[in-house]
Amino acid sequence: MRTLRLVTTLAVAGLLAGAVATVATTPASAATAVFSVTNTWGSGYQGQVTVTNNTSAPISSWRVEFDLPAGSTISQSWNAQQTASGSHYAFSNVSWNGTLGAGASTSFGFLVNGSGTPVNCTVNGDSVSCTGGTPPTTPPPTTPPPTTPPPTTPPPTTPPPTTPPPSTGTPVERHGQLRVCGTTMCDRSGARVQLRGVSSMWLNWETAPYAENLSALTWMRDNWNLQVIRAAMGVEPAGAYLSNPGKARAQVETIINNAVSAGVYVIVDWHAHEAQNNQSQAVAFFGDLARRYGHLPNVIWEPYNEPLQVSWTNVIKPYHQAVVSAIRAADPDNIVVLGTPTWSQDVDVAAASPVTGTNLMYTLHFYSCTHGASLRAKGDAAIRAGLALFVTEWGASNADGGLDGRACLPEAQSWIDWMRANGISWTAWKLDVGTDTTNLLSPGAPVTGGWSNYLHGHAPFVVANMR
Repeated sequence: MRTLRLVTTLAVAGLLAGAVATVATTPASAATAVFSVTNTWGSGYQGQVTVTNNTSAPISSWRVEFDLPAGSTISQSWNAQQTASGSHYAFSNVSWNGTLGAGASTSFGFLVNGSGTPVNCTVNGDSVSCTGGTPPTTPPPTTPPPTTPPPTTPPPTTPPPTTPPPSTGTPVERHGQLRVCGTTMCDRSGARVQLRGVSSMWLNWETAPYAENLSALTWMRDNWNLQVIRAAMGVEPAGAYLSNPGKARAQVETIINNAVSAGVYVIVDWHAHEAQNNQSQAVAFFGDLARRYGHLPNVIWEPYNEPLQVSWTNVIKPYHQAVVSAIRAADPDNIVVLGTPTWSQDVDVAAASPVTGTNLMYTLHFYSCTHGASLRAKGDAAIRAGLALFVTEWGASNADGGLDGRACLPEAQSWIDWMRANGISWTAWKLDVGTDTTNLLSPGAPVTGGWSNYLHGHAPFVVANMR
């Protein structure tokens, strides 16, 4: 993150996946809408409406309106402009999804506090049916559906996830040793993999040892489909690694050992902003851990979280070369993720002079209220130059982590779509309790997991996209 964030944190709650859909019936010449419940938890659910143009000519705009029963309210929405008057809600297209060709569709999403589903629906002023049904409380059955004709509605425009369909076993049992293949990540069988998970808080500042608890980690694996956890070991502040190395190392090793037990991947993150000033300590730290843990397929190394606005060629790259050499002396194959200039944004600069070596990836960080298409363009340029990217930190907030509590979900969705399309793995910031947007857990969240009723900030969005 851009500054050292001495922030407290709030709650990741587990969403139980499910889906209920009802098709709005309108004349064939009109637009239609499909309402569905895509995720649900104890106190609410995540809904989606898909608008389809059934006319023979393009339409340039759309507007969906509906009411929610008393006791249910919408707290957040994305991919549409929302207005509300009491229990009546209206959603209009944004600039990029208003024009729909004949038969084309687009969707917007929202979070509902309560169990009520939309009634009295209209699309562009025409009444449609959207009774919604009861939000599911359990995942859909896993038995194969009966054979039916293919659907007549157009398929989604977003590409499918790059991770192979889930099978039995833990993430590490399914994928094994990871490697860089071209500009993305592959598993032992050569299949492209997109890991999704969460980052710890700065370990020296976390309010409770959420990231160090094995029960919590297995709960996230089983309920959120978490595949990777990032151990963000603070380095420079008081109480962090440089002033208390024994405590910091013990925290990291606990997270590594728990990841091995849970069968998930773990990123060992040297969470610093001026790591070049402590290169010898970093070389010793990573060299030692590589000797003791480098034989495991679980471990991913991240030697420099967020360099400041310093030279890639003269400062950051030489640091990476020294640390990578120390790692490779004991660990020849685990992935190393390299921080880039300007708080890990200038991946295009790194692409002009990459570090020599194998299984190297480069870090890109974003916060969706601050960073948008121009930063994705830097990512695109790096990918065209042949770099493999890993977003080891992101939030649906301002770059300060969301001290104002605001979430920018439409832009965050654009980032999610971009990462999925490019097979870019990610870990979202951050597993702790506090008041800012990116704190995943709310007050009272137990250390051991079971967070279905402790959702906070951008957590519903993060967890929905881990599944």
